[in-house]
Amino acid sequence: MFSLDRAIISPVLVGRTREVALLETVLHTVQQGTGQLLLLAGEAGVGKSRLAAELRRQAAQHHWTILAGHCFERDALFPYAPIVDALRTLMGPLSAAVVADLCGPPAVELVKLLPELALTVADLHPTPVLDPEAEKRRLFEALFRFLIRLTESPRAAPLLLIVEDIHWCDETTLDFLHLLARRLPTLPILLLATYRSEEAAPTLHRWLAQLDRARLCRTIVLRALPPQAVQTMLQAIFALREPVRAEFLEPIYNLTEGNPFFIEEVLKALVAAGEVFYAEDGWTRKSMPELHIPPSIQDAVQRRTAQLRPEAQRLLTLAAVIGRRFDFDLLQQVAGYDEAELLALIKELVAAQLVVEESANHFAFRHALTRQAVYRALLGRERQILHHTIGAALEQSAGDAHVAVTSANDLPQVADLAYHFYEAGDWQKALTYSWQAGAMAQTRYAPRAVVEHCARALTAAQHLAQPPALAALFRLRGLAGETIGEFEQAHSDLAKALELAQAANDRPVEWQLLLDLGQLWAAHDYARTGDYLQQALTLARTLAGADEAAQRVPNQPTPLAHTLNRLGNWYLNVGQPQEALRCHQEALAIFQKLHDVPGLAQTFDHLGLMVYLGGNPVQGALYLRQAIAHFQTLEERQSLASSLTTLAICGPGYSTDSVVPAALSVAEATGSLVRALAITEAIGWRAGAAYTLISSGNILGTVGQYPQALAHVQRGLAVAEEIEHHQWICFAHRTLGILYRDLLALPLARQHLEQSITLARAIGSLFHVRQGTAYLASLLLAGHEVAEAETLLNNVFAPDLPCEALAPRRIWLARAELALAQGDPTLTLHIVDRLLAATVNVEGQERGAVPYLAKLRGEALMALRQWTEAEHEFQSALLTAQAQGTPRFIWPLRLALGKLYRAQRRHAEAAQAFDAARAVIGEIGATLDDRALRDNFVRQATALVPALRPPSIRQTAKATYGGLTRREREVAALIAQGHSNRAIAATLILGERTVEGYVANIMAKLGFSARSQIAAWVVEIGLGKDDRTTG
Repeated sequence: MFSLDRAIISPVLVGRTREVALLETVLHTVQQGTGQLLLLAGEAGVGKSRLAAELRRQAAQHHWTILAGHCFERDALFPYAPIVDALRTLMGPLSAAVVADLCGPPAVELVKLLPELALTVADLHPTPVLDPEAEKRRLFEALFRFLIRLTESPRAAPLLLIVEDIHWCDETTLDFLHLLARRLPTLPILLLATYRSEEAAPTLHRWLAQLDRARLCRTIVLRALPPQAVQTMLQAIFALREPVRAEFLEPIYNLTEGNPFFIEEVLKALVAAGEVFYAEDGWTRKSMPELHIPPSIQDAVQRRTAQLRPEAQRLLTLAAVIGRRFDFDLLQQVAGYDEAELLALIKELVAAQLVVEESANHFAFRHALTRQAVYRALLGRERQILHHTIGAALEQSAGDAHVAVTSANDLPQVADLAYHFYEAGDWQKALTYSWQAGAMAQTRYAPRAVVEHCARALTAAQHLAQPPALAALFRLRGLAGETIGEFEQAHSDLAKALELAQAANDRPVEWQLLLDLGQLWAAHDYARTGDYLQQALTLARTLAGADEAAQRVPNQPTPLAHTLNRLGNWYLNVGQPQEALRCHQEALAIFQKLHDVPGLAQTFDHLGLMVYLGGNPVQGALYLRQAIAHFQTLEERQSLASSLTTLAICGPGYSTDSVVPAALSVAEATGSLVRALAITEAIGWRAGAAYTLISSGNILGTVGQYPQALAHVQRGLAVAEEIEHHQWICFAHRTLGILYRDLLALPLARQHLEQSITLARAIGSLFHVRQGTAYLASLLLAGHEVAEAETLLNNVFAPDLPCEALAPRRIWLARAELALAQGDPTLTLHIVDRLLAATVNVEGQERGAVPYLAKLRGEALMALRQWTEAEHEFQSALLTAQAQGTPRFIWPLRLALGKLYRAQRRHAEAAQAFDAARAVIGEIGATLDDRALRDNFVRQATALVPALRPPSIRQTAKATYGGLTRREREVAALIAQGHSNRAIAATLILGERTVEGYVANIMAKLGFSARSQIAAWVVEIGLGKDDRTTG
């Protein structure tokens, strides 16, 4: 838990896994006696000192001697400054006797650097001073000998010498470090030096070049943290279990650009200002219109800008008002300088480390925080004036303002116009440009930009005496809010837009908004969804009956057909598949009549989902492939991502294990999912990303990639919870329950399945209720909780429940398993045969085409002692499971075969089947990186595999001697001694015909045709007349 007294500093090292691994390698190398020079380079605040501290921690754990010194800005002309700092830090706490022993003979030279040694070490007299160069060399040797002593006394141990911030280091120290670097390879010394790459002086550049030419060093260049690492860092700082919401993470990342020090400083400023505060349920925040600039950053920028000429300061201010990036021509236009003057001033800004050149005409502030600090130093009125000047200049460069508004295709240019006129308070232009920028951002799938531009447009409209109709603007922002998962804001915007449309009697827009609201509520409450869609259907039929040319919504499919598709999807989720099919077929007929390609694409997508969930993933995949082809042509990326995901789960997976799946390989399915996820992330569609991630777990788990499956589903669950998408939260918990059931972590599986059912009931989805209930019932049966499973199933089961669709089939499967657990295999067989009869796409295939059904049928037949048929079911199911690569079925089928063979006393085959089951169990266990999960699975699964009794001596003998019984072996031994059948009969007191029978058996078992072969075999295996093996 976070302590209010704790500093705002990350308690863990984030985003440096590769670098830490290299540190460990270097430490090991030095510990073996080969010294190293390691350089850490990077901008200020990027984490060099933090990584150096990590190296120091690891060295301390291995009991190294550690010597650390720092360079400071004032030390550039102070020889040996970091060495002196390190020596004083080391010796300060020590007693005089320890210091004297530690220094040894080099003390006579070290006293020249540390005069206070003369007060500590008795009778210490420095050596006479030589000429400067000779004196330097002698001092170098003394320092070197002292470092050697540190590896030997007070104990033999490697030495870690850290010198931080050598960009401020004096030249003499650099010379000594170069000498040390040349001698390191034979010494147990690790020299670590850090420096800011952007502030390296010419002296340091030469020093680095010398090291590089001689290959005397390793260099780690630290980069700023990526967004995911910043996410982890924020979670660690505030001790958060859940991911940080995007609307908080993104401004932090954009302002700090992943610089760890800047992140901590910005967070300190937010906490100090009360924008982030600790409440009863943890850390929370206010809405942040803008981030505060930390005083430390403001002070650093002011110190840099104070060194600039007044003209350069004014130019820096103008550049800050333009933005983080600015181009030469615009800056020249607003500043009024000629090219030579402007170049000279920009070079001054570059030299001051405030600005960097990105190209010949484009420049940028080195850090976003630098630009913000300069910008915030202006008065509000100053900013307004400058923004208007810049906005006017941008308009002038774009030509006539009206032309720019109506025909500009350059989103950055329009966005700049919107920003500058908004900040200038020119509300009419701010509304015009912001609205246009929002619409353009929507076509480029940038939903957060849409929300930002629309917010500015709506604010600008509030300042106008006569604003235009705003329903479309509210809708634009509402749809973007839905995409990024902001339900409350999206609902507010769409409801406001509906209110405005109804007030204006704009019926086509009203219809569209009813449809939008129905879609929005689908993630939360199917009852509300149904209400909106029924209203939309009534209005759409009214519109369809009017003048179609006048009433059809511009750039949209026919309202009626579009509504029917949405309504069909709703019917499917509330458990009315026939109504769903009727709606989609009616929509398809309308779109085909109109040759409406976008409408057809959407209908194929809906039909694909419906037919797949209806129990025919093969046909569903065909529809989805048609939808995908159209969406690719139309560049409809959001729908494309959805269709790609649904196509993937039409193949072998958890949802299709009770039917014949579509013929998708694992590579094709995962390829579709990877492509879909990339699209959802590119367009910022978080609900789509959650759907794709959870569906990935459905596929990966089926093929035994459990760690990856769990990671994907948990990531999808986190996204769904963040955007409060209840349907996908429900889907994620169900999928996690199935995965943990596969891994025999039954309590965890039950927890997730129960959460899934609770959510399914809350949103009113009969589909999700049935799926979750069936899986939970099967889980309870696996745990031998038969009565509870029966009670649970009775809530959703009815004798007239159809057998075709996936959700009812799952209920029937659980009912069949219940019958088997209750000792009624005949009922189980009846149910499975009924399911098989309702299964499509099985023509011409073995019964094992659906391994789940074949396995269950085999278990029922085995209970009825119909051994041959049961074995056929198991074997055919195993062939399909192996072809699909689904270990979740392979090891239970091997186990079932083993039990079948054991029941028939086919012990060798049983042992072989059990061994094969154990092998697959071991293979699954080896993939699990969670030790507790792995150990539990292997233990639980192995316990299910019976341990066969060891064979008797008789059985062992038969196995050893070709299956011959004891009497047959006696006969064979006598044949080898040359006895005839009559002689054998006399010896063994048997009838001659009986002996003939034994001889025939021996030849049949051994595959021989002559007595001489028997004799040779007896000699070969050592079977003699004294063989007394019982059998």
